[in-house]
Amino acid sequence: MSLSQILPLSTCPGLSLTALAPMQDVTDLHFMSVLAHYGCPDYFFTEYFRVHPSSTLNKKILRSITENTTGRPVFAQLIGESIPDLVRIARELSHYPVAGIDLNLGCPAPRVYRKNVGGGLLRDPEQVKRILSELREAVAGRLTVKMRIGFDNTDHFDRLLDLINLCDINLLSLHGRTVKEKYHSAVHYDLIAHAVQQVRCPVLANGNVTSATSALSVLEMTGAAGVMIGRAAIRNPWIFQQIRQALNGQPVSGVPLSAVHDYIERLRQTQTASMVPERARVSHMKMYLNFIAQSVDVAGAFLREMRQARTETELLAVCDRHLLSNPETEFALEPYPGLVARPTCETPQDCCA
Repeated sequence: MSLSQILPLSTCPGLSLTALAPMQDVTDLHFMSVLAHYGCPDYFFTEYFRVHPSSTLNKKILRSITENTTGRPVFAQLIGESIPDLVRIARELSHYPVAGIDLNLGCPAPRVYRKNVGGGLLRDPEQVKRILSELREAVAGRLTVKMRIGFDNTDHFDRLLDLINLCDINLLSLHGRTVKEKYHSAVHYDLIAHAVQQVRCPVLANGNVTSATSALSVLEMTGAAGVMIGRAAIRNPWIFQQIRQALNGQPVSGVPLSAVHDYIERLRQTQTASMVPERARVSHMKMYLNFIAQSVDVAGAFLREMRQARTETELLAVCDRHLLSNPETEFALEPYPGLVARPTCETPQDCCA
């Protein structure tokens, strides 16, 4: 069966797929709309809907489905362990224009996995089997999974892959690290390649896909149907268009710092920005800028000065000084070595893909 018979039509049929990874407090309606300006991925995945006995559909996350004008399919992601409630929420979401229902089996945040949800479920394949079986029975459309290769080891990996087949999952997005490895170890691309051989559904390779060049390398190493990108898309929203250029054998377009300045302005301009306290606005912008700064200057001066800014005026002045003084200087396609987005976590929720 071809990809087009299993999954929604891609932006460029015949090319490997691209997807924006679900990132809590990042991949909302506004961020999806900003990305669309620079070149959409084939697929979007929402932030996770938290599922428990008293949960309802989060209205903010729902907007990224109901008000989405990007023209690209949106998969709705769930996180939880209560089977009746996962089924209930999945059925509710099926009434909206979703491309599929996605189960989170990979979130590495301790506050999440300690509740035995997200990546915590990888310790219990039998519970995963029960959840996927019930969801498969309840979801008439596509059912997809985003997971890691294990919790603190890969002992259950093959069993989990067997469950992907047993439950007729339509797409597997696989981050090639364990939950405990978070984002710090090398990515085990060999295990992603193993999954590609073992499961019947398409696989998206996830983990350290930082540029068009690395995307092509990961696709070659793994044989995956495509790549899923999280943190690198915050840093470089042009990455999906650049990957399509590379896949087509075209030169990858460079990006001047003036365009990066424009991107930051788009991130800043939300409909609700004026109603948010300045301190919260500055903190929110720094979340993005921690990643963007990795490709601005090799010495990391922008990163340091941005972090020291306390007011919005100070923060914007740092952006103007570093991005508009030499506006035609090219933004680095890869992060500069040694520049870390955050010393201890990747987003405020430590739940980036």
